[in-house]
Amino acid sequence: MHTLSVGAYAIPIPEEATPIEGGYILKTAAIRLPLPFRPQAYYRHGWQSWTLAGWVDPERYLPPLKPRLLNPMQTDPLSVNDPRPNGSWLGAVSTPEGQTLLLGALSLETRVALDNGSLLGWSEGTEAEWLITSGEEIAVFARYADWLGQRFGSGRVQSAPRIWCSWYSLYREINERRILNALDGLADLPFDVFQVDDGWQKGIGDWEANEKFPSGMEGLAQKIRATGRTPGLWLAPLLVVPSSSLYRQHADWLLRDEKGRPVPAGYNRGEPLYALDTTHPGALEWLANLMKKVRAWGYDYLKLDFLYAGALPGRRYQDMPREAAYRHGLSVLREAMGDAYFLTCGAPIIPSIGLCDGLRVGADVDQIWDRRLETQILDNYAVPSARNAIRNTINRLWLAPLLHTDPDVVYFRSYNNGLSAEQKRLLQDLAFITGFKATSDLPAWLTPEERAELKAFLEASPEVERLGRARFRVDGREVDFGQAIELPAPKSPLEHVASALLGPLTSLPVVLKVNEWLGKRALEQRLRERGEVG
Repeated sequence: MHTLSVGAYAIPIPEEATPIEGGYILKTAAIRLPLPFRPQAYYRHGWQSWTLAGWVDPERYLPPLKPRLLNPMQTDPLSVNDPRPNGSWLGAVSTPEGQTLLLGALSLETRVALDNGSLLGWSEGTEAEWLITSGEEIAVFARYADWLGQRFGSGRVQSAPRIWCSWYSLYREINERRILNALDGLADLPFDVFQVDDGWQKGIGDWEANEKFPSGMEGLAQKIRATGRTPGLWLAPLLVVPSSSLYRQHADWLLRDEKGRPVPAGYNRGEPLYALDTTHPGALEWLANLMKKVRAWGYDYLKLDFLYAGALPGRRYQDMPREAAYRHGLSVLREAMGDAYFLTCGAPIIPSIGLCDGLRVGADVDQIWDRRLETQILDNYAVPSARNAIRNTINRLWLAPLLHTDPDVVYFRSYNNGLSAEQKRLLQDLAFITGFKATSDLPAWLTPEERAELKAFLEASPEVERLGRARFRVDGREVDFGQAIELPAPKSPLEHVASALLGPLTSLPVVLKVNEWLGKRALEQRLRERGEVG
């Protein structure tokens, strides 16, 4: 029997493990590491971009997030009911003296949990490869990233581009005139990419320009490129909705359960979401042709969203583990899009490594710091908010050697923005730390001072030094994200009652439809106030 030192403690390691610098490598379907200490914190790593990642109290129970109807699009549906501190592919614990023990898979379809005083790892398949390592926290995670890079590869692009994206000002209320107005208004700002987000397409699955874009997507790309910027485009190619022609014409391409029913992939846009089977030859050919089509239109920056759909559990055309099937589909997309910059979003983390250039590593940001109803009452840390985005991003910075860690957009505008100056500055500093700069601020919504701040931000290249888990030095100025990444306090008895009452209601489709309608009405009102032509 081997042993691994974690500060003053010795962890027994199976004899068949192979010693490496800083730990061991072991191939096994399951591994249990007894802990001779009481963990001070557990590193919980979420399955996909939006799923909670962070250090948590090992004694704290985190209930299944609500609405339950959205579980497939916000967390791993196979583990959502697991009461233990747990996560996908890796887990880590800290000793009372501050040392870190990490158990990380170098294989897909794997999970880790803190179980009865042990760190437990297991595979959904027959065997997996595991890294067991210990030491100072940042060094331990760097070692894991290095091994992942050896197994899966890394991104191709050295520096992330500077991006303007339409989503966080216009959402789905985009049209050709509004997009061109924004493009004209950004003329003197040094953006590398101008990215058109959701709202341009006829529907999810029907990826052609709708009536709001009379010049077509090729014509729009030409106008963007004429300004010296790279055209970017949003798609969600692994999703299918019942209203789409894709659903009606190719129902055999859908991922299905053991009873032959389409596997739920969440709920959005007033209808249920379903997933493409990324092992079906017809679906794969369609995906490849879609990527070739948007490249032929002229889009060299592609943001593919809701990618978790390809890794949901289900019955596939080809018998293949779910994350392997997702990675197979992603490789088809990657090959077909050629040398385009590839940003993955809503994506399973480890299976995306080596196939994308950038990865959204947190929840969507928002002009709201924290959504108390969702986070405190509904236990949902995947909903859009500045705090949720920051928490996940800080706790996934260890991925930086493998790909560009996308923290989502930053804000400079004061109009329609509930963030304080300090909160906006935290988002801006996080962009400096990750090296990924993006915003959605409409130029017409910026004051002259805010516009100048945005330009300075885009042109800046500050020196960044990491001082600890959440502390940094940015051009000599210390930045601390400690309070921003903490979870809310445990619920009070009254909040538990509210959770029990509201939880089931929030999963009713009619409630979700009303929420979407209210959000659309509020956005339309803001656009009218600012003279954005419909």
